[in-house]
Amino acid sequence: MTDTAAAPPAEQTPRRRAAGLTLLGPAFVAAIAYVDPGNVAANLTAGAEHGYLLLWVLVAANASAVVVQYLSAKLGVVTGRSLPEHLGLRLRRTPRLLFWGQAEVVAAATDVAEVIGGALALHLLFGLPLVAGGLVTGVVSMLLLTLQSRRGTRAFETVVTAMLVVLTIGFCGGLLFAQVSPAELVGGLVPRFEGAGSVLLAASMLGATVMPHAVYLHSALARDRHGEVPAGPERRRVLAATRWDVGLALVVAGGVNICMLVLAAATLPGVAGTDSIPGAQRAIAEHVGPVVGVLFAVGLLASGLASTSVGCMAGAEIMRGLLHVRIPLVARRLVTLVPAIVLLAVQADATMLLVVSQVVLSFGIAFAIVPLVVYTSRRSVMGADVNAATTRAVAWVIAAVIVALNVALVVLTLTG
Repeated sequence: MTDTAAAPPAEQTPRRRAAGLTLLGPAFVAAIAYVDPGNVAANLTAGAEHGYLLLWVLVAANASAVVVQYLSAKLGVVTGRSLPEHLGLRLRRTPRLLFWGQAEVVAAATDVAEVIGGALALHLLFGLPLVAGGLVTGVVSMLLLTLQSRRGTRAFETVVTAMLVVLTIGFCGGLLFAQVSPAELVGGLVPRFEGAGSVLLAASMLGATVMPHAVYLHSALARDRHGEVPAGPERRRVLAATRWDVGLALVVAGGVNICMLVLAAATLPGVAGTDSIPGAQRAIAEHVGPVVGVLFAVGLLASGLASTSVGCMAGAEIMRGLLHVRIPLVARRLVTLVPAIVLLAVQADATMLLVVSQVVLSFGIAFAIVPLVVYTSRRSVMGADVNAATTRAVAWVIAAVIVALNVALVVLTLTG
């Protein structure tokens, strides 16, 4: 990687910037990636199979996500460029194509999880066949992307934030009726594993929580909202608002993930048939109440519809930044919908596909985080807003832990 790059295009800088609460929003769009259907599968499986054991993974992953997402947004605010754009400008042709290849695999895994999640939700709510549900999910996501193209980012942010509210209610409402064990809840905050199966699930939860495509996209969302903000009081104001944006959005997303795991830990251990999302939803409805079961399915639907649109935006930004190619979002949506529909058509285990997709995402995290930390730690890129020594140290620890967990996953899985 080199530091030579042309100046950002002037049209990225808006004439007037928003103030106060109107600066919030980009992080709430990125946060949808943290509560997508892959999270549902990973968290339900972890709670049903291991109780509260892996609660600490969610807490640690969400704390890490706050740091990572802030650095991503900061890169977009300070430089007026997204992370994929920086990589596209600095990598030579062959490394750039290879990097794009792995990033597209990550984006594809994300899209499969999100379309399948929407299909499962429509099946649970209306009995719709999974293939038909996948197609409906794809069509609705196309409408959302059309809204973003025609009405602008703010309208899209408003709709996605509304969906975040719906899924928060859907996934967290059940805790009002569940019998949660306070002692076991506290015990789940102690870091530990119990066998290779728990490591696999931990990697899946990590991949579902710290999302590579959210790292790529958030820098673009901040760029599009703020442009390249000039150094001085204005930039300090925008960065302060960005910290609040990231903190609030990920408190919501992290709380939803924790609620899902705790609900599963309190109601599903020892219950037959909870190894799939439909089985878990039925068990929740039976043990907690039918209203909670419906709320859960509604939350899953909102999660699938919103996250598949956000994932498509991330894939388009990856291609634009690394290949310097623009493809209409709706056209990309049509192409990336195909793998998920094919998998649904051949009747692959939907819940297992969700869990495996999150493991794939976990392997892609390092490729997003490492260059992010490198670029935000270079004064030649960030100027006076370069990462402080403490921030660099924390960010590198996060990257090292993620890589170590993935190595452990490979070793333990191969050795049984």
